[in-house]
Amino acid sequence: MIAKAPVPGRVKTRLTPPFTPEQAAGLAEAALADTLQTLSTVPAGLRLLVLDGEPGDWLPPGWQVVPQSGGGLDERLAAAFADAARLAPSAPALLVGMDTPQLSAAALAEPLSAARRAGVDAWYGPAADGGFWALGLARPTAPLAARLLRGVPMSTPHTGSHLLDRLTATDLTMHHLPELTDVDTAEDARRVAAEAPHGRFAARLADFELSHGGDELTPTTALQVDSPTGMPR
Repeated sequence: MIAKAPVPGRVKTRLTPPFTPEQAAGLAEAALADTLQTLSTVPAGLRLLVLDGEPGDWLPPGWQVVPQSGGGLDERLAAAFADAARLAPSAPALLVGMDTPQLSAAALAEPLSAARRAGVDAWYGPAADGGFWALGLARPTAPLAARLLRGVPMSTPHTGSHLLDRLTATDLTMHHLPELTDVDTAEDARRVAAEAPHGRFAARLADFELSHGGDELTPTTALQVDSPTGMPR
């Protein structure tokens, strides 16, 4: 998982307004905690958090933390796969962002099972905004990750299509994961919370909307998250 520590003013800055920097960071922390909890239940030999910042009490046990590399998001995503390949050679790797707290373990369990992995080279999780929330490689290497990700324009509505072009050009057999909505706007946040009403994210959003009288948090324009790929910048 690649993430940014939920520090006010450094995460979800494009959700302010209507949220305050502290509320935006609170939503980011809840999304991070929900996603980490879900991924903790998915069978894995190694759970790796590639983090920009310092871990907090939202980090569950069983996770190894490595710092994000420098450079643009494309370079940091490629470096995350290189870290996974270095720490768990020859093991499949799935990279997930922190902007889809509605992600369920069931959405990953079947396509990532040993029986279904046979013959699959890559897994791609499209985001509703044209980006992607997950990318998996059956045989990740630093050169392959660099070839797929470096130079892909991030933070655009066409980020996902550019990545798909790279995957196709590399002749990788793909499995498409379900499309998910990133938390880009207050409206998106409500939609995501409704899909996972019992999570931390839904509870945190409900608290904030109650404190603001609900309708005051309705934005007048679309607000973009830190990264429309579904992964934090």
